Amino acid sequence: MKAVLSILVAALLLLGGNALFTIQQGETGVVFRFGEIVKTDLEPGLHFKMPFVNNVRKFDARLQTLDSSAERYLTSEKKNLLVDSFVEWRIRDTKKFYTSMNGDIRLANLRLAQIIKDGLRSEVGNRTVQEVISQDRKVIVNKIIEQTRVSVSDFGIDVVDIKVKRVDLPQNVSESVYQRMEAERNRVAKDLRSQGAEAAERIRADADRQRTIIIADAYRDAEIVRGEGDAKSAEIYANAYSKDSEFYSFYQSLNAYQESFNNKSDMMIVDPKSDFFKFFNQKNK
Repeated sequence: MKAVLSILVAALLLLGGNALFTIQQGETGVVFRFGEIVKTDLEPGLHFKMPFVNNVRKFDARLQTLDSSAERYLTSEKKNLLVDSFVEWRIRDTKKFYTSMNGDIRLANLRLAQIIKDGLRSEVGNRTVQEVISQDRKVIVNKIIEQTRVSVSDFGIDVVDIKVKRVDLPQNVSESVYQRMEAERNRVAKDLRSQGAEAAERIRADADRQRTIIIADAYRDAEIVRGEGDAKSAEIYANAYSKDSEFYSFYQSLNAYQESFNNKSDMMIVDPKSDFFKFFNQKNK
């Protein structure tokens, strides 16, 4: 009897263990009956199934990230661009996801990556390099998101966001661009230096001209002052001469004597009776 009870208890435990299952937070599940889907999109918690009749398959319902490596795309100018992007998506309809992708996230990533590449190839191919680099990337991304959501509508997944991390030129093109940029900067620098040298020459020439004008004006003013001084001096001498011509003549002769006999070694041969010595020849009166 005890053996029978033990068998019954073990059978009940086995049936109970097969009848109950749990869906964890961040998971979803599908219930099958003999391979046919009977229930989908199970919420997290404890659930019941018929032992040996139903089986359950669980899927990750969290946000998935597809981070692809940088790919080359041709622009409308037939120039290569390296575009690095990633996609965020999640399972929206478990039944569709299972029937279209066999519930395989890896396969979904492969299909989604190809769709994103096609979208990027189309959008980049309709734009020039400058438009792709300088234009608002959100415009490009929004168009790709719209196209991708239509393409994956039968996959049971929802594309949450697409991000373009980086847009670069290939290494050889980048070097060529940098060389052109360097040459252009050198040309601009050379032009600026030439303009600076020209401006410096103009400034120096103007400074030399102003210097010449200032010196000429100063010389003119000095000559005017000197002339006025000489005229004033002549006027003073004339006034003095007119008051006492004899004294003025004597005074001038003294100055001449002083200048002529400034040094004891000086020698002058002059007729003593000449006008130069007229004041020496006069007798005291």
